[in-house]
Amino acid sequence: MQQQVETWVNQAKKGDQQAFYQLYHQFKGRVYAICLRLLADRGQAEDATQEAFVRAWQQLPGFRGDSSFSTWLHSISSRTAVDLWRKNKVMRLVVDEEPEEQGYLDVPEMPQLEQAILRLPAQARAVFVLFALEGYQHNEIAELLGIAEGSSKAQYHRARQLLRSWLDEN
Repeated sequence: MQQQVETWVNQAKKGDQQAFYQLYHQFKGRVYAICLRLLADRGQAEDATQEAFVRAWQQLPGFRGDSSFSTWLHSISSRTAVDLWRKNKVMRLVVDEEPEEQGYLDVPEMPQLEQAILRLPAQARAVFVLFALEGYQHNEIAELLGIAEGSSKAQYHRARQLLRSWLDEN
């Protein structure tokens, strides 16, 4: 599959929209998953997914292949979702709303941990996802989210405590 992805990337870099559609089809689920984890809202995750692919298409001629395409796309996706998260002041201000009130977290087929992550307050969720799942360092997270590095560490600690308590309840 990796060879096929490389072929599609090379063709898409030359302007082949069908090749890029194949890349979209191959990676849209992963991109959506990272956007949903960061934004905890299906509609916004869908918007961020589309925007991430638009950005990827625009930036594709500059893709040098220093990392895998999936890593490169994942970085674009994370940054796109974070950009949307930062722009949405309502989401940033309503950080302690209960999931039942939000109305988009009751997904029976979703694993328990995933549902718990979506229950986290917005900033704690963003920090947890970026640090624990995406591998960013706290200084990078602080820069991305426009917070202090100490705040990033505190929010990560808060997220871990909440996840432990929620998962221990079940």
